[in-house]
Amino acid sequence: MKSYMNELGIKKYSFGQMIPTDTILETTFSEVKSTYDGIIRRENNETLIELPLEKNDIVYGLGQNVHGINKRGHIYEAFCSDDPNHTPDKKSLYGAHNFFIIAGESSTGWYIDFAGKITYDIGFTYREKLVITLSGSDFDLYEITGTPSEIVNQFRKLIGLSYVPPKWAFGYQQCRWSYETDERVREIAKGFEENDIPIDAIYLDIDYMERYKDFTVDEERFPNFETFVKELKSEDIKLVPIIDAGVKIEDGYDVYEDGVKNDFFVRDEAGQPFVAAVWPGKVHFPDVLNAPTRQWFGAYYHRFLEMGIEGFWNDMNEPAIFYSEKGLNEGIAFVKSQEGKNLDIGTFFALKDSIMNLSNAEKDYKSMYHKMNIDGEETVVNHYDVHNLYGYNITRAAAEGFESYDANRRFFLLTRASHIGMAKHSGIWTGDNHSWWEHIKLNIQMMPSLSMAGFLYAGADTGGFGHHSSGELLSRWMQFSLFTPLLRNHSAMGTRQQEPWQFDSEVTNHIRNLIRMRYALVPYLYSEYMKANLNQSLLFAPLGFTYLDERSKGVEDQLLFGDELMLAPIYESNARGRHVYLPEEMVKINLSQYESIGEQGFEWLSKGDHYIPQEVDELYAYLRPNRLLVLTEPKNRVSQLNYKQLTVIGFVKDTATYTLYDDDGITQSFKEGVSTQTVFTVTKSDQGFDINVDTNVHPIGDVTFYLIDESGKTHVIKQSGSKMV
Repeated sequence: MKSYMNELGIKKYSFGQMIPTDTILETTFSEVKSTYDGIIRRENNETLIELPLEKNDIVYGLGQNVHGINKRGHIYEAFCSDDPNHTPDKKSLYGAHNFFIIAGESSTGWYIDFAGKITYDIGFTYREKLVITLSGSDFDLYEITGTPSEIVNQFRKLIGLSYVPPKWAFGYQQCRWSYETDERVREIAKGFEENDIPIDAIYLDIDYMERYKDFTVDEERFPNFETFVKELKSEDIKLVPIIDAGVKIEDGYDVYEDGVKNDFFVRDEAGQPFVAAVWPGKVHFPDVLNAPTRQWFGAYYHRFLEMGIEGFWNDMNEPAIFYSEKGLNEGIAFVKSQEGKNLDIGTFFALKDSIMNLSNAEKDYKSMYHKMNIDGEETVVNHYDVHNLYGYNITRAAAEGFESYDANRRFFLLTRASHIGMAKHSGIWTGDNHSWWEHIKLNIQMMPSLSMAGFLYAGADTGGFGHHSSGELLSRWMQFSLFTPLLRNHSAMGTRQQEPWQFDSEVTNHIRNLIRMRYALVPYLYSEYMKANLNQSLLFAPLGFTYLDERSKGVEDQLLFGDELMLAPIYESNARGRHVYLPEEMVKINLSQYESIGEQGFEWLSKGDHYIPQEVDELYAYLRPNRLLVLTEPKNRVSQLNYKQLTVIGFVKDTATYTLYDDDGITQSFKEGVSTQTVFTVTKSDQGFDINVDTNVHPIGDVTFYLIDESGKTHVIKQSGSKMV
């Protein structure tokens, strides 16, 4: 083991010669004397790390995973897995996010830079121990000390700025498997227009393709595709097509033939392209762990970019496998061998497992091989040892393809499988969830962990992907998703249609109001997103990161959003309210309908426990003291929002300041500091409120201030430019 430290005081411990993950930015680490106090040992081909847990320690992190904000008391795996049934017994989902914090009297953050499978036993087998098992012996371990917020900040500096989508991606997005023809897509777009519901994007699932082949379009279902793209863009609606990891094996298909010709596919033990099966049947997987393949695969995205497509979602990129050719043959042979036999419990379940366990089989992942350039030498690597890098690198291929097409333009990119290093290239959704109330709560609890790992642009399939959504469930889920950067309603073929107007008129009406409120919030949401990115801080945070009392640290279903708001979503069926804990006095804001936001009133609430009645058509957020919330009049597209006509809600005890960040929302110029900073300052005095608005670009137009003082009284002040009315 070698020990290092960088200028930030982050310690790095190197064990062996790890396979590079490209997660950590180029950072200068100087070799120092070892100060590693953990317990590490090798057993067979595995490495075990043991870290002590004190009685009151909380374990935060691990990104996208099941269970609560505090991960203590369970076993988790980092092994990207295609499993839509996110039940409490599952150990791994679609992401491998190996960053966590042990927070107690003193706090330490840990990042394990390792491409293979890792198991975390966090106080499950032994309550006082966190036992980590790595399926290998070559890795880097990073140790970061400080408060939890400081640890996140330091870690995010290690991995770099997060992905920033175009601003339209903060609008509402509609998706379903599947809108199978251009006429069906037109019907969906018309539904939003007729119901006066805002929208910015409609997704195309696998049925737009010609026989499920990547980078193709079915000319019968989508004739004149380029013209169709322009037609939707003329309505300011973006089309977002899906791209899968598997390339169909078919003579005459250029992607397949070119990949075989140039040896761009993952190989089997014999050195031949590995054969698996997904949507199109038999496929090969691009070997995206090497740069030439990424360049080749990423260039195919140009086909759609040239047609006017501005965004994509990468799916099935764990990579998901329905079956391998070898596995299917073995399964069929076993089934045939049992024909005519009297099957007892053992042989019956063996027969069942021979078919049920064909998908995503570990033995298939161990039968795949990659070519990787390691330290200037081409090396053959078993896929199992780098499994968690595959989805990351196929998405990286897309991002690099976008950059080669137009380096200054932002393109939309969403992915399913992920590894921490991918946060630089793409947003993620939390995978193929279900229309279960439990998955609303799981969504709530995932968001701070994803923020810690650098995945700021994130959200769930609102309403649930599998099963059937009720109007109540969609409404309650939307009330939380209103604040997640990704707001996508996504459902599966065979489930109930869950576009906003597919329910009764009452549900449609309050979902319309919620989506309109989302657009009213876009200036604030985008501002907080960009500040969290540029400052490398959290967008969503557990209460315990800010409030140090034991009660706040134990809250699992309330979050802080930005620096201004506390959220307490409802996630239970038939609930007409909930208990809310306020770590300090706050003002309850009714965000149910923008047009009557001043009439609905604002309620001052004392520190402590409150039962808050909340009907299905009501949405509340909680404004912290000396904070301001900025809204604008909602429109039906993000591009139509007017940043000069604003509403500011403030809870002002003495002085409240808010800096509204904005940029062009299209280019990468924000990286050069090109932005608008509008600073609102409200100071309370004996005579009333002094208001100052300072902007570095354009004058502000009409602003209505709703200012609540500590007595709970609301003061309405209208200001036109620098003139108070």
